[in-house]
Amino acid sequence: MTKTTVAESGSVGVASKRPAKTRKARLRTPAAPPTAGALPATVEPRPCANADDVAEAAARRNIDRMINAALGRLTQGLSPVTMAASYADWWLHLAMAPGKQKELVEKALRKAARLATYSARAVSGETPRCIEPLPQDKRFAAPQWQRWPFNVIHEAFLLVQQQWHNATTDVSGVSQHHEQVSTFMTRQLLDMVSPSNFFATNPELIARTAEEGGANLVRGAQYWRDDALRLLSGEPAEGTERFRPGYEVAVTPGKVVYRNDLIELIQYAPQTDTVYADPVLIVPSWIMKYYILDLSPENSLVRYLVERGHTVFMVSWKNPDSSDRDLGMDDYLEQGVFAALDATTQIVPKRPVNAVGYCLGGTLLAIAAATLARDEDTRLGSLTLLATELDFTEPGELSLFIDESQLAYLEDIMWERGYLDGKQMAGAFALLNSRDLVWSRMVRDYLFGVRRPMTDLMAWNADATRMPYRQHSEYLRSLYLNNDLAEGRYRVDGLPIALTDIRAPTFVVGTERDTVSPWKSVYKIHLLTDTEVTFCLTTGGHNVGVVNPPGPGVTRSHQITTRAADGRYVDPDTWIASAPSIDGSWWPSWEPWLSARAGARVAPPSMGAPRAGLPVVGDAPGQYVLIS
Repeated sequence: MTKTTVAESGSVGVASKRPAKTRKARLRTPAAPPTAGALPATVEPRPCANADDVAEAAARRNIDRMINAALGRLTQGLSPVTMAASYADWWLHLAMAPGKQKELVEKALRKAARLATYSARAVSGETPRCIEPLPQDKRFAAPQWQRWPFNVIHEAFLLVQQQWHNATTDVSGVSQHHEQVSTFMTRQLLDMVSPSNFFATNPELIARTAEEGGANLVRGAQYWRDDALRLLSGEPAEGTERFRPGYEVAVTPGKVVYRNDLIELIQYAPQTDTVYADPVLIVPSWIMKYYILDLSPENSLVRYLVERGHTVFMVSWKNPDSSDRDLGMDDYLEQGVFAALDATTQIVPKRPVNAVGYCLGGTLLAIAAATLARDEDTRLGSLTLLATELDFTEPGELSLFIDESQLAYLEDIMWERGYLDGKQMAGAFALLNSRDLVWSRMVRDYLFGVRRPMTDLMAWNADATRMPYRQHSEYLRSLYLNNDLAEGRYRVDGLPIALTDIRAPTFVVGTERDTVSPWKSVYKIHLLTDTEVTFCLTTGGHNVGVVNPPGPGVTRSHQITTRAADGRYVDPDTWIASAPSIDGSWWPSWEPWLSARAGARVAPPSMGAPRAGLPVVGDAPGQYVLIS
């Protein structure tokens, strides 16, 4: 047995089939230099350079970083160089494509003629639309939008929107990435000037104002003032104070049984007389606080499992600050997943662990599983991956933020503080669906004067976390930019790992409207592993699709099938057309799968393992989740 000293919790026993010497050295050794392509914290001197030249070069580089960091606050972390290069690529190739120009002119003339005909008929009465909005676009769904002149106004807007989409796509010679960026940014600009955003062109708003005698505008002005003051003072959104970890959310009883400089490990108290012998270890993403899986009791996945007899352990990541700038992916693997696994197997010895990973926590868990398989460590009994990508060639609209220019820009932003502020990242994510998350919300709050009630999930989403400089750069480059994990180049302890080494049966959940981990990218696990894979596709998005408890009034559904370890590949389009659909939450479909791999029912284990150096060090939800 090897003992490792950790902050605030004394000595902690660690038992593992992996080389203890490697882990001990990694925990105590300063972080290695950034991976290839990452910006160093300082400028390394060339062999023959004198000290003055080195200092001058460093000073010049620091000026560039400070300027980019300042710009980053205005652009929500989007590189202006990437945007400029994308539009330049598009415009120059369009300028050299007279055939495409001719096509656009012809389409514009046809749209103008269609709109003119529609306008003439719309004055005298109802007439079929000349263009239908996309299914997810609900801005013009109300009956008021079908009355003249607002029907003509919004139809004209949709035609212009369609024309710009035609103009920015399918231009020969434009790189796929630049096409995606220019199309995305053009859509953002058009969404800003949507007729639904302005009083004079929004018939719903005009009618509401007339009904209330302008009271809605007064309320909206008050909401705007309150939000502006909260933003300037750094306070969270109104209503989040009603969802405090340990009081209203994250209240499933448990104890912190392990703590180091990066994680706390929570062991939840049993709520049944007997429990399944094999424990469950949950690894959430480090870019979110863990309690998304332990929200209000009725929405808590942790409580759902504990009430059904599972012994659940949860990793709670520390919210890093400037002192953690040099933490890297290896630290998150060793001090995070492996440290939690070691502690779990000390408390519940000689039993395999059913590991669950969410989002990037699932990616990190898959890296750990491949490492354990390479090292012939059999402690993982099964894997469950929730909205988790392992192949990053098609990460959806997140790819807009991933290129060399964008990453260099982000690294300059992070260099100033040593971390990326979670609020800044949340702003970038909001841009992915600005129509609903930005403009429609502003119209509803500040013009209609209607506040959507704060929910536990919304309050959690406002509880932003930070990402360390080095680790954030490493995972963006190695996973998103270079796709090292899927292509066999990712190394742990200096040796490559392969996802095909994983033999544990795997349950994978994708969500239909996921813009962070698109379900077709999640589905690619069928191409990356040779083990048994049960794939479940549920309705909802990245968060709502996962936090999907069963109960009355649930309108969701899911599709689910299992591919045997020697089964044949089925492409995602064929799969979704043929997989059976089940009404309701996916939780009741997953829990029996988990129980079948959790062993017999036995007496509950002790809370912690004091004799193994794992005493209880505090009550759940712990200290790290409270760091803002």
